[in-house]
Amino acid sequence: MVTAFGRYFQLHSNRRLIYKNWQPRRLHRIASVMNKKMCLRQHGLQIFQAAINAVLPQNMIKNNIQIEGDRLMVQNQCFPVHKNVYLVGFGKAVLGMAAAMEEILGDHLLQGVISIPVGIQRILQLAGKEDMLLRPQTKIQAMEGARHNLPDENALKAANNIHHLVEGLTTDDLLFVLISGGGSALLPAPIPPITLEEKQCLTKQLAAKGATIQELNTVRKTLSLLKGGGLARAARPAQVVSLIMSDVVGDDLEFVASGPTVPNSQSKEDCHKILSKYNLALSLPESVKVVLSQPGIKMDREEDFAHVCNFIVGSNAIALEEAKRKSESLGYNTSVLSTVVSGDVRTVAKLYSLLIRYVCSVLAAANSKNVHASKLKDEILQMVGNMGLPDFQLDGCLELLEEAQSFRRPICFLAGGETTVQLQGKGKGGRNQELALHVALELHGVKSEVPQDPLTKHEVVFLSGGTDGQDGPTEAAGAFAYTELVDKAFGEGLNTEDFINNNDSFTFFSKFNNGADLIVTGLTNTNVMDVQAIIIQPKEI
Repeated sequence: MVTAFGRYFQLHSNRRLIYKNWQPRRLHRIASVMNKKMCLRQHGLQIFQAAINAVLPQNMIKNNIQIEGDRLMVQNQCFPVHKNVYLVGFGKAVLGMAAAMEEILGDHLLQGVISIPVGIQRILQLAGKEDMLLRPQTKIQAMEGARHNLPDENALKAANNIHHLVEGLTTDDLLFVLISGGGSALLPAPIPPITLEEKQCLTKQLAAKGATIQELNTVRKTLSLLKGGGLARAARPAQVVSLIMSDVVGDDLEFVASGPTVPNSQSKEDCHKILSKYNLALSLPESVKVVLSQPGIKMDREEDFAHVCNFIVGSNAIALEEAKRKSESLGYNTSVLSTVVSGDVRTVAKLYSLLIRYVCSVLAAANSKNVHASKLKDEILQMVGNMGLPDFQLDGCLELLEEAQSFRRPICFLAGGETTVQLQGKGKGGRNQELALHVALELHGVKSEVPQDPLTKHEVVFLSGGTDGQDGPTEAAGAFAYTELVDKAFGEGLNTEDFINNNDSFTFFSKFNNGADLIVTGLTNTNVMDVQAIIIQPKEI
């Protein structure tokens, strides 16, 4: 099989080009398009930053909650307050959320406990983000734990304190529960007499035997005191109001921090079946056997949660909607394609490449019914079906393209979700940088194989970034890609595919173009998964 890079090398080896002679001829032409791309990239950064700003903890809280005297409005629902408010929280973004809630509630807040990642208060102090820190005379106890995002004894202490607070509430009390990504590791509370070590050991055994994430979550929730609706159970009869930042595809609240305030759709019988499936039922610790032998308390009916109101205050959809507004203000015809993009980065890159070619083909031919565009559209629809993206708005693209043609405006497509990477090397990178590199290689392959493809008549900039500001174990949030990237990298002596095969995307982008194509925001203290943007502009505009 000939790779895209190999095709490029074969194409030019017949002309006996060597690096010294190749570089001036090609790079002069490439440089002529880079200035145009700088503007598109700057717009891309502004669009990405707008998405992040929309879901910063303090912005999310203030956009969703207002107080007037003794009436607290959460979105469109009213809750009476009269110095009867308590607060608990757990997750990576919860400190900023709690700081905003503390400011809004004032004297109505009586007590609170939050479980937050190790070192986050120090990080925010050093970054000068005082608005994300609690007041000096705060009524909220902030407990740090879950080092390396793994449950530990400190997180267990925080979970026990949270449990102790909520189980003492009465009918007259109002409990706010702040939930964000990372909350599961920060709320480890096994049902006694199970120990934290025993629960962790069991989940590791299941993972080693190939259990799915859904199966792991079922077992975790079944053995947990607070997950799977357990916190809501403990807080009855108090009114519970959960403010949730979703970091899961599709916003299924049962999977955000393992759903502590959401009805549990699984039972102990489901847990038994999973343990038996992986031949672990007979070797369980005695404590686990004791818990599983006890009669199960099912809280899977909506009426059992009449005291609970769950509100999504931050999500990928909210971030993309703000990104859309920013893009339109910059002059782009803009559409949100999907908020549930998931799957392997290679597959997602292929989908985005097909979409870019389709758009370029429609724009170049001034209609969507040409044979080339129709074939590409069929391929896209087949991929979308195979990938299970029910909300993918391809039909909405046509109206957008027609308007863009009429007013000669550039186009921006937005999407979000969370992709995966198959690890086969030992390099350093993240899913967003890998996705950008794969998109660049896909576009280069088209240009090399079909030199007259309508793609070549358009400026194309792609970006993918994590809203938390950290893509894998790197300092970058993501990266840019564009049609000329592979050519330009070759001119700098970098073989794109070598870096891809070693999962070394961060090293590639750090070396390439002096690191200018990396997206670096710093830690944002929020997380609603990833945002992708595709910006397309005909070269003659």
